[in-house]
Amino acid sequence: MTVVEDRRSRRTRGALRDALVSLVLERGYAAVTVEDIVAAADVGRATFYTHFKDKEALYDHVVSSVLQDLKGRLDEVLAPEDAGFTGEPVAEVFRHASEQPDAYRMILRGEGDGRGLRAFEDAWSATAFETFTARVKANAVRPRVDLQVLARAWVGEQMAVLLWWLDAPEPRPATDQVVETLVELSRRGRFWATGFDPDGR
Repeated sequence: MTVVEDRRSRRTRGALRDALVSLVLERGYAAVTVEDIVAAADVGRATFYTHFKDKEALYDHVVSSVLQDLKGRLDEVLAPEDAGFTGEPVAEVFRHASEQPDAYRMILRGEGDGRGLRAFEDAWSATAFETFTARVKANAVRPRVDLQVLARAWVGEQMAVLLWWLDAPEPRPATDQVVETLVELSRRGRFWATGFDPDGR
């Protein structure tokens, strides 16, 4: 494939991706057809099928692209195991979501029978579990909660807040403010967050 063909292919895939995301947010995944997508992307049906088998394949491409890009960015900001919880990975997720908010909305709202949401949750939870496990070993501490449960709970919390933040009316809360709140919640827990003192009062 020549450079020109490669660029054209990327532009076409990008147009189809943007069309799918926009239409899904507007109509819902089940109501969108390949005909709708090619019309919105201004490409022919034959061109669509050159790149994707069907609507489901295009949807899966969008989800995998988001996840792959996010994983690369998280790998760059994950701190050493003995550094403690810096909050930087959470901030990176919010930054990434702010750059492609509609794709995140589509995934986090559970469009596509929820499989994108499950893929996102599974991938993020796996990363969280690996990070928590490495941190526990590096600091020679004993977890009080099953780390698999902890990872799932932590990720579910982040995803819920992220979708709320993306859907918030402008001007939405500042990213730094939301991330700092999540960091404090992770460090101190809900007991502290609701105003109780460590001794239970």
